[in-house]
Amino acid sequence: MSPYTDKDVSNVLPKILSDPLFAVISKYLWPDTSLETQIEKGEHIKTVLEFQKEFMHSAIRTITDRSSDGLTYSGIENLDPKESYLFIANHRDILLDSAILQTILVENGFDTTEITFGNNLMQAGFITELGKLNRMFTVEREGTARELYQISQRLSAYIRNTLENKKTSVWIAQRAGRTKDGDDLTQTGLLKMLAISGSGSFEEKLAQLKIVPLTISYEYEPCIDLKVQETYLSSLHAKYIKATDEDLRSIVSGVVENKGRIHMAFGKVILKKDLAFESTKENDRIKSLVKIIDTQIHNNYQLWPIHYIAYDLLHDKKTYFNEYSDKEKSNFVAYANEKLGKLEGNKDSLRNIFYALYANPLINQLKIKNGLF
Repeated sequence: MSPYTDKDVSNVLPKILSDPLFAVISKYLWPDTSLETQIEKGEHIKTVLEFQKEFMHSAIRTITDRSSDGLTYSGIENLDPKESYLFIANHRDILLDSAILQTILVENGFDTTEITFGNNLMQAGFITELGKLNRMFTVEREGTARELYQISQRLSAYIRNTLENKKTSVWIAQRAGRTKDGDDLTQTGLLKMLAISGSGSFEEKLAQLKIVPLTISYEYEPCIDLKVQETYLSSLHAKYIKATDEDLRSIVSGVVENKGRIHMAFGKVILKKDLAFESTKENDRIKSLVKIIDTQIHNNYQLWPIHYIAYDLLHDKKTYFNEYSDKEKSNFVAYANEKLGKLEGNKDSLRNIFYALYANPLINQLKIKNGLF
């Protein structure tokens, strides 16, 4: 399912603005502007970028203003607004990870990106229409081995065409689905998919994509209760079955829950010289590229006192007691107790999963520092 283009705006936007769900979210996202004013403004929108600037930019800023203690970013000064990049990102929130990227890009004179979205989220209706108008396109995740390979071929070609011919950047998560345990790791299958298309050597094909590792850090993890519960059930080898409306509830929770401070870090573009690996075996090269991407994502993760507290609690030590106050520790414990009280299962196991989710970004940085990654 491809994103809408400028020629679709005149047909699609009126449908979105007249949908009853738009009236509901309008009160939250634009509380000082009447629905009638929003609809009137929509009559003058002719392009996707105009819609994103006039509607979505203020909406995302409203969300971050209301549900966070501030949004910061770093590294964008190393990128060129005239270039198109493939942002390979850690994935913590269904909606906000990519939405925050668009906000930062627009505020720094960049065009917005196209965005990959799992087919489980792109069901017919208002959310899909809004998503496609925000340059989202579907990634199919189900099928036979043959079908999945064909899907990978199409996706690889589509991304390459978007970057090289449409001159539009693309956001894609480093793995299928959100990170549930705080351990941001790139799936080798993603890079194998990207290497299918293009011509030339391995390093030439991947360098042409201008890959930029992208790290989003939330002080308070969005939807942590759902993530901990799913990780716990997975540890018991029990199949986690999503509720019918769980994805929608996750989107809403990510929007309204307090996220503390938020930071987005733009990594360095991976160049051809970075891809000149010793091994000639593609699997080895893919693993080496995974290491480059993950090292940037881990090192660029913004650590706050909460991560050091979780590490010490997880290991029953005081290794990082100088990184936080007693009050910050007691607040974190109270926060953990409040969230864990709603979950089902062995409380000690759930607590360790909870602490590990917050400790893993620090643990990954320590592994890199000590040459263990």
